[in-house]
Amino acid sequence: MTIKRLLILPLLLALPLLVRAWAPWPLPMDSVDTGFDRLSYSVGLSAVASYGAYAPFWLQSNRLGDISATPFSGMMHVGLYKPATRHHRWYDYDFAVDLAGRLDTRGGTGWFRQLYAHLRLLYFDFTVGITPMSCGNQDPLLSSGGLLFSNNAHPLPRITVGLDQWTPFPLTFGFLEIKGGITHAWVIDQTYVQNYFIHHKFIGGRLGGHLPLRVSYEFHHAAQWGGMHPIYGNLGNNWRAFSNAFLARSGGAMANDQINAQGNHLGMQCLGLDVVTDPVSVSLYWQSIFEDGPVRFIGCGLNARDGLWGVSLRFHRFPYISGVCYEVLNTTDQSGPFHDRDGYVFGGRDTYYTNGGVYRNGWNYFLRSIGTPLITSPLYNTDGSLATLNSRVRTHHIALMGNIEGFRYRLMATYTRNWGNYAATGGPTHPISRNTALLLAFTKHVPQAWHLDFSLDLAADFGTQFGNTFGAMLTVSKSGLLTQW
Repeated sequence: MTIKRLLILPLLLALPLLVRAWAPWPLPMDSVDTGFDRLSYSVGLSAVASYGAYAPFWLQSNRLGDISATPFSGMMHVGLYKPATRHHRWYDYDFAVDLAGRLDTRGGTGWFRQLYAHLRLLYFDFTVGITPMSCGNQDPLLSSGGLLFSNNAHPLPRITVGLDQWTPFPLTFGFLEIKGGITHAWVIDQTYVQNYFIHHKFIGGRLGGHLPLRVSYEFHHAAQWGGMHPIYGNLGNNWRAFSNAFLARSGGAMANDQINAQGNHLGMQCLGLDVVTDPVSVSLYWQSIFEDGPVRFIGCGLNARDGLWGVSLRFHRFPYISGVCYEVLNTTDQSGPFHDRDGYVFGGRDTYYTNGGVYRNGWNYFLRSIGTPLITSPLYNTDGSLATLNSRVRTHHIALMGNIEGFRYRLMATYTRNWGNYAATGGPTHPISRNTALLLAFTKHVPQAWHLDFSLDLAADFGTQFGNTFGAMLTVSKSGLLTQW
């Protein structure tokens, strides 16, 4: 009897710890809040000089539209930032005001890189303003860009409500996590259709929790809707039009929208597998894109051969190479070369990021692709067209980063073959252009020089798509803490 009591006593003493570790709904607010709120600043000045018709591809792509496509340009920004720092409190907030200006061979312009406020109440997030959208499961630092949203264009003014981060689902002990949200965004570039909107919603689930192996799935739906068309006039800017866009339902005054769905709809599905260990973390991800219904599970639609396949590695004990990413992108299938023929509807010719004669500017913002920059942005169109003329691409992309004696570096190489679209003359087997894009970027913090950060980016393109180009960008920036509380 005494021996049994001696065995039971440690279990009773450890029971509170076990209940806490295996809580049905683990909350980070259960931990002690020891954080501080802080207000920081950042100022920077960049100068670009290059040889060729354009600045090299990776010198200007996936930089939130900050860097001009012209061979010579300069950009500066000034910003104030209050990051979210109190993760163990039932609420947290952050905001930023970041103003930028640019001068290039076409003149000068200014814009807000960020102007937003974000509030978290328990797990629920509320965001209002101009700030980049986090979308997709691609490598956040080394990827060529997600299929639906990337960092290639300026951030959109938006309102977002939802669960931004993976959140434990009640009564699953943290093994099932979910996230999801809905966004209403305003498109203000006035390129073709003026003052229209973008609707975006997503939902995702992840199994594994704090286990070293996790599997995730996400579904994203986006739609361009409303606005004033230069020919057709009002495209529907009321609650009824929004509900049609939300449900991908037919409606509106135009025959095309009454036959299909009101607005321009596209979406993305993501599958991910993460293996997290102490020396190295590995992420495998797959993204598929669709623009025509019906929507099928990832890998099962008519365009199953199209998508982004990626593998990302993080080395936690080897600073010289801390991250590696390899991606393959294919968008050449597009459900086949025919949408309809001889009275039969095949559903092909998807022509990603394009919407014919309605939203003629397509899935672009200020002439830059909102999704992956490897689907060529209209800013490269020599005929002045606003449409996406090159959406059939096949690419191999590799990137790595690390820290060598205080020099942080990033190296990227991307090989692309382009087939234009199904109306191009290149045919199904012979690409109409090729490009190899290279980038080598270094950043060094120098305490002796007023704690400035110096960055040098060297980039080049070789091929027939953009011609042979070479360029460099020098950036001098300074950031620091203003106050904390």
